[in-house]
Amino acid sequence: MPIQILMPALSPTMTEGNLVKWHKNEGDTIKAGEVLAEIETDKATMEVEAVDEGVLGKILVAAGTDNVPVNQLIALIIEEGETLESLALSVPAASSPSTQTPIVSTTETLAIPQETTKVAPSLLPHDQGRVFITPLAKRIAEQNQLTLTNLKGSGPNGRIIKADIEHALQTATAKPSAINGETYTDLKLSAMRKTIAKRLTDSKQSIPHFYLTVDCELDALLALRRQANDLPGTKQKFSVNDFIIKACALALIKVPEVNVSWHDTFVRQYHTADVAVAVAIEGGLITPIVQAAHTKTLAEISLEIRTLADRARTGKLMPHEYQGGTFSVSNLGMYGVRDFSAIINPPQACILAVGVAEQRPIVKNGQLTLATLMTCTLSVDHRAVDGAGGAKFLQEFKNLIENPLVLYA
Repeated sequence: MPIQILMPALSPTMTEGNLVKWHKNEGDTIKAGEVLAEIETDKATMEVEAVDEGVLGKILVAAGTDNVPVNQLIALIIEEGETLESLALSVPAASSPSTQTPIVSTTETLAIPQETTKVAPSLLPHDQGRVFITPLAKRIAEQNQLTLTNLKGSGPNGRIIKADIEHALQTATAKPSAINGETYTDLKLSAMRKTIAKRLTDSKQSIPHFYLTVDCELDALLALRRQANDLPGTKQKFSVNDFIIKACALALIKVPEVNVSWHDTFVRQYHTADVAVAVAIEGGLITPIVQAAHTKTLAEISLEIRTLADRARTGKLMPHEYQGGTFSVSNLGMYGVRDFSAIINPPQACILAVGVAEQRPIVKNGQLTLATLMTCTLSVDHRAVDGAGGAKFLQEFKNLIENPLVLYA
């Protein structure tokens, strides 16, 4: 009896996904554990594995299809020796939360809508030469019916990447405005961008933000960082952000009234400091989480955040690695931004916005001198945290940053 392959729910909040690529073709033999397809959620691209053996009898949703609802039927696996034509099949409404369920109705003939089996236009040049292109770039090109003839890639070995497609689309589709003659390009919203837009709009509209700002002297931390990175034989190179994450984690444990989340009828106070770190990726941002950061050494935090960031940029994070967290950090210092206010990521109650470390004149002991200062702004949900609690957190954070030996221990 054929097995239904349904669009899986890859996270608790997922309602739809984009079917990026099929790794198997109709008629291919399927073994349990083999990768069937790639599914793009609002945060990552994940592989879907087969849990049954058989033959891929029919693909019902073509590669490159966007906004496929969770539990929609996308393919059928049949036993070896069977064909769809030999079976009288119907496709029931896919409502089960499982990814695969047997077909139970045998009263009608299987009907495949024309548009779901339509093959995407070929991206090969007219001479049928091979095109080296990433799956994401190929999907965007197919969706926009972009011809790849003479398009040169900027990726490794001339491979065409997403940025090449976007540049080609801007060049090819820019059109004059009917009002003032300006040119513009309408860029399609990705699933990630739609989710970011909705969540941040809801956050800014529904959460009563208030902001607290403090300047931290960074000279002692920078000196300690140089010494640690210059140790003979050291392979671990620390960044300022590593110290910031550790300082946030320790401050959260010392000021537990900030390590909370809002839940309408109660405030949940956490016993661990799970620090989410904003990472810019193609099409938006994602916040991988350093779990229990207060229990980890600076070296462990440094290695973990680099590994998470690399996997985030390649779309390989698992849902539990970016969902949740008790506190967030957004650092734009590497872009030269002096200070900014970040939007809270609900249900968290706080997010710390970190600016650039720069030399500024200050008065110390009655004398004008220079010091390396870093401006940090804490965005706070006033429903869950009061001003005094936010101020106590920043006081602890500033003390840790300015006395960094505690962080390096």
